[in-house]
Amino acid sequence: MASGLQRVNENEMKAMDANRYATKKTIAQGMLDIALLTANASQLKYILQVGEQHQFYKLMLILISLSIVMQLLVGILFVVIGSLNINRQQDQTAAVILNDVILVVVFIISVVNVIISGFGIEYSSQPLRLLDQHEKTP
Repeated sequence: MASGLQRVNENEMKAMDANRYATKKTIAQGMLDIALLTANASQLKYILQVGEQHQFYKLMLILISLSIVMQLLVGILFVVIGSLNINRQQDQTAAVILNDVILVVVFIISVVNVIISGFGIEYSSQPLRLLDQHEKTP
């Protein structure tokens, strides 16, 4: 009887460890999403400051905005998936479906950000100077 109880406790411990692992993995993915979101916010700020003078202003504005919206969607899905208990069969099914959705959206985000990098934000060693600002003459 004691050995049967011990096996049940060992199985519970393994299941709880899997749930902890999944939760930690989701948190780590969320932190990476925050890092990319921060980079996109910086790119959006730059493109809005430069404005129509940027050769690909509209394209960059659309792509960066699309990336940010999709990242917010993934963040919401991370919160949902993080609240699931994968020890329950119903939650396991939902977690698998949500993981697949997140995978597809993250792939699209990656492609969009590669395109953003290709059409690029031009960096220079000079500080940003807006074209519509007037220089003061002494």
